[in-house]
Amino acid sequence: MGLGQQVSPEREQRFFRFVPYLLIVALLFVIAVDHPIIAAVGAVLTTALFVLHLLEERRGRKSWESYVAGISIQVEDTGQDALTNMPIGILLYDEEARVTWFNDPMREIFGDLAMGNVLTDLDPLFVEMIGVDEDQATLEIGESVYRVFSNSENRTFYLFDMTEEAQVEQQLVDNQTVIGVIYLDNYDEMTQGIEDQLRSELNSRVTQLLNHWAADHGTYIKRTASDRYFIVTTEENLRILERSKFTILDTVREETSQRGVQLTLSIGIGCGSDPIPALGLMAQSSLDLALGRGGDQVVIKRDGKVRFYGGKTNPTEKRTRVRARVIANSLRDLMQESSRVLIMGHRNPDMDSLGSSIGILKLAEMNDKEAHIVLPEADIGQGIRRMMNEISQEPKLETRFINAFQADQLIDDQALLIIVDTHKPSLVVVPALLERFERLVVIDHHRRGEDFIEEPVLVYLEPYASSTSELVTELIEYQPTNQKLAMLEATALLAGIIVDTKGFTLRTGSRTFDAASYLRSQGADTVLVQEFLSQDLETYVEQSHILERTEVYAAGMAIATAEPGVIHDQVLIAQTADQLLSLQGIRAAFVIAELQDGRTAISARSLGEVNVQLIMETLGGGGHLTNAATQMTESVLTVATELRKAIDHYLEDETKGEETE
Repeated sequence: MGLGQQVSPEREQRFFRFVPYLLIVALLFVIAVDHPIIAAVGAVLTTALFVLHLLEERRGRKSWESYVAGISIQVEDTGQDALTNMPIGILLYDEEARVTWFNDPMREIFGDLAMGNVLTDLDPLFVEMIGVDEDQATLEIGESVYRVFSNSENRTFYLFDMTEEAQVEQQLVDNQTVIGVIYLDNYDEMTQGIEDQLRSELNSRVTQLLNHWAADHGTYIKRTASDRYFIVTTEENLRILERSKFTILDTVREETSQRGVQLTLSIGIGCGSDPIPALGLMAQSSLDLALGRGGDQVVIKRDGKVRFYGGKTNPTEKRTRVRARVIANSLRDLMQESSRVLIMGHRNPDMDSLGSSIGILKLAEMNDKEAHIVLPEADIGQGIRRMMNEISQEPKLETRFINAFQADQLIDDQALLIIVDTHKPSLVVVPALLERFERLVVIDHHRRGEDFIEEPVLVYLEPYASSTSELVTELIEYQPTNQKLAMLEATALLAGIIVDTKGFTLRTGSRTFDAASYLRSQGADTVLVQEFLSQDLETYVEQSHILERTEVYAAGMAIATAEPGVIHDQVLIAQTADQLLSLQGIRAAFVIAELQDGRTAISARSLGEVNVQLIMETLGGGGHLTNAATQMTESVLTVATELRKAIDHYLEDETKGEETE
């Protein structure tokens, strides 16, 4: 045996089995010296034993080989049977994604399956799994559900039937508990001053409609207050309600309007895999969100996602002066407890943001508190440039405007931050400052979105108001002081109202004119407002260039796409959208253009028939039913494509909203 060679375990074992015989032979040689006859007899006996040993070993080896061969044949037969007859679909393919072999169960799954078929002809899922190197997926074919396993090394797919498992899982999901709260948005306002008989008829009719609706959809309903109901249902019934688009909203609105009082519903629903107490909190949170968006809609929260239905009508004005007075008193108390007040609006501020900021500044002055408006120079756009130029003529007012660095130096534990004209933390002028304040106040008139400033001490969010300037004007009216607004302060507030109402044509209620009347009595200059809003010739020509690139996409949806690479001001884009909406036959207007910071802006406008807020929310923006906007990082052409998709989705079902994270 050469050096480095190894002895196999089997040969080593055989060698040790022969050692006794070798020892015996050696012993016989020793004995043969003195006793040759005995040694000869021992040799014969040893030889006989050795032969018998060899024969027995050979027989045992053959028996073992026969046993192994039998097992091998059995395993092979079983494997072959499993390969062809077990209920597992097996398919082999080549490097060109063509079928090279399959078993009978696979043929039963794909009826016309044949050698040489391309995988895409069977199902695109196979090619997708190969492309992304995915080793597991789920495939639905008719009513059957299969778990697909991929072995890319052997170019093999395995399909396991999991239909029963999926059915059991779906049954468990279908039976999950869903909790909801129904609220009559304007019950108190609409039933004040009407006869008891009519109020009783309304109550009876609304309850009857809701009971029938609940019974038809397997839902338990219980009235807990004059304007509130509690509902419990299942996921299966909720899906049916979603497919019906919650027609109960339209039914109640139409039925009650026939009696001269139009009541609307808001429904908040909590569902998903959370515990029941958490579902109850989600239902109430959903209702708050629905009311914050103007009511007459359904909000569904499921596992961190939110879905909206309805919200297609303009909210009915239902603010009360009592609430405005309470907010005014609360805000006054907060200011008096504070060391100083800082005020912030939204990025790219408009007249409403600046006007309401100046109004809050005046309100702080009425309460003898130091106040400042945070407005970096970089955020002063063309829309408010003329007003800022006018403010620069008033040194006392101009010194109240500070940048982010100056604001940071003024913050202490007792400082109060008031956010106006937005409630989204991502949209404020300096988002980083929010974390520095322990006490925040939010005053806004936009429909509430899921993204909201965390833990404000006071929220005055009224989507029924025309503008934040209108809300602030009312707060000023209720201050217990005889201080009068300066001309420029009153003018700034009036400009905010005029801009957001498009000259008192949109979202204008009786309270809007009351606020405008008060401001006019305080010395607001309407001519100066017109100067703030006037256009120069260059701007007019720029606006015309955008308008000439307009297309009517579908159903009166006009889209004006500015020339890529050309920078436009945010205010100009908004004004162009207003101009486009004034054309005959246009239901909604969308203007897309590039901003100075490289982002692409969309300004959306409608006359109320189209809810542009829902379309803009699809693209990450928001706003009002008739006035909304968004900003995106993509190019103008890409944004235009995304906008068309959002419009198509909206037009598919004008009662269905979007899902948000």
